[in-house]
Amino acid sequence: MYRLLLLVVLCAAGTVQAAGQRVDPGVFAALNAAQEAQQQGDYAAAKRALDAAKAKPDSLEQALLWRSRGYLAWAEGQNAKAIKLLGKALGSGKLDAETQASEQLNLARLNLVERRYAQVVSLLLPQQATANEEVLQLLVQAYQGLGQPAKALPLAERYVQANPRAADSWLQFLVAVNADLKRYSAAERWQRQLLGRQPDHAQGWRQLAALQQLSGSHDKALATLRAAHSKGLRFNEAELDNLVLLAGAAEQPWQGAKLLSGMLEQGLLPLTSAREERLALFWWQARERASAARIYRELAGRSGSAKHWLHLAQLEMEQAHWRAGLEALTKAERAGAERGKVRSWRRWAESELSLEQEKRLASAG
Repeated sequence: MYRLLLLVVLCAAGTVQAAGQRVDPGVFAALNAAQEAQQQGDYAAAKRALDAAKAKPDSLEQALLWRSRGYLAWAEGQNAKAIKLLGKALGSGKLDAETQASEQLNLARLNLVERRYAQVVSLLLPQQATANEEVLQLLVQAYQGLGQPAKALPLAERYVQANPRAADSWLQFLVAVNADLKRYSAAERWQRQLLGRQPDHAQGWRQLAALQQLSGSHDKALATLRAAHSKGLRFNEAELDNLVLLAGAAEQPWQGAKLLSGMLEQGLLPLTSAREERLALFWWQARERASAARIYRELAGRSGSAKHWLHLAQLEMEQAHWRAGLEALTKAERAGAERGKVRSWRRWAESELSLEQEKRLASAG
């Protein structure tokens, strides 16, 4: 807020000299008096000075009075009124090119405060080709406000490419928007630039691994985590678990299974029953039923859980391993599984096993 108030004062201070043209002496005096009063915080005196000035319609003096009244309204917090008055000054066509460009920028700032994003874009588009950092920032914020981040991307990229030492916030924006748009390769590229600046920032390495995981590159994600680990950086278990869960959210169970199994094998995560179950579920969702069945067999053997035996039975039967499925069903029933479900699955398995035997006999005959 202090920055905005200072901006209003500085802009008002340039009122008289802005147009670079000859101004009626009476209006000139009124503008000077209003300027001095506004700088001292006496807004009432500034208003009286401006109200006392007389200007011809469609004149430079009229445009300058609108402009000065606009900055006074802005200073008083009357943003809607300020926007209207500054817009009239801009639309008059009486301001010189330099002042016109400056006023467009100031009016864009004010519109951004009021979340009038379309107006910000309209005001600044003429300056886009030669835009400086502030203009680009305003446009980027406006496009975000309009829900059009894809239009903001090329502007941000242009600025960063022209300014290799641009603030980290620009790179972070490029990472976030590219990721939101599922442009994971581009997001990864900008994230690597951030890591080049902050190589010991564990969160940056985790973010890079997450982007690689979302792009389906589990091997690259695991290599990134290994590289960070070798540098002495550590992640807590929740961070790594969340990274694995990204695969489920992205409907990439095979990548999730490979990443989790790699973490477990390399000691990045300790082995627990919950992680074994998650790994088995990933393999199952990826239709790698043999791998899922192996894990559930180990879990069931240790826990004796009816749930684990039932999962194993279902996996075996999905692979047409009817005898193994029936054996698992028997153990699930002993462990307290729902009898109705066990009977139903048993009838199914026995029926399929019987058909299989009949086909074998027919083939032999």
